[in-house]
Amino acid sequence: MVIEVRPAAVFDDVRALVGPKRDDASVCWCLSYRIPSKVNNAMRGQERGAFVAKLLEDGPLGVLAYDDDTPVGWAAVAPRADTTFARNRKIPHVDDLPVWSVWCIRVRPGHRGEGISHALIRGAIDYARAGGAPALEAYPLDNAGARVDQTMAYAGLRTNFEAAGFRHVADTTSVLSGHPRVLMRFDLDSRGD
Repeated sequence: MVIEVRPAAVFDDVRALVGPKRDDASVCWCLSYRIPSKVNNAMRGQERGAFVAKLLEDGPLGVLAYDDDTPVGWAAVAPRADTTFARNRKIPHVDDLPVWSVWCIRVRPGHRGEGISHALIRGAIDYARAGGAPALEAYPLDNAGARVDQTMAYAGLRTNFEAAGFRHVADTTSVLSGHPRVLMRFDLDSRGD
């Protein structure tokens, strides 16, 4: 299997990873950290998908991993200033750099354990670099090897980000599924590290 990571620009492909199985379901669509809570909580059913389609008119919302032409993985990536992390009191700002954030890693069932999350992280690095980001931040779970519920593992795992070259920058007061989240950073430059 050869995995290719591309910008998440095709609505049907984004829907395959973060959309609902039923049109009337009010699933996340990976909007929770992208838009204000009041706006996010007010939308229901098909309204959420329509909102994502409108966002895609302005450009990709992150990256998708493909096995041939089948989307099998998703990573949400955007400038931190354009997310709710810009105002999040539990995840600190360590400096004034206009960093980008990667906050959701999702791999389709049946494709887990194949290295797709690692490819998504590398793709997120490349996407942020191409967008001119000076650094890419992540806020993964520091699960210390403990099992993590797949639904709550969307933030990623510290070990996966370390394997991609991210470094621990700060602890946070954010806890997800009983595990602390840490702030990790990958410094970007023109050399293409």
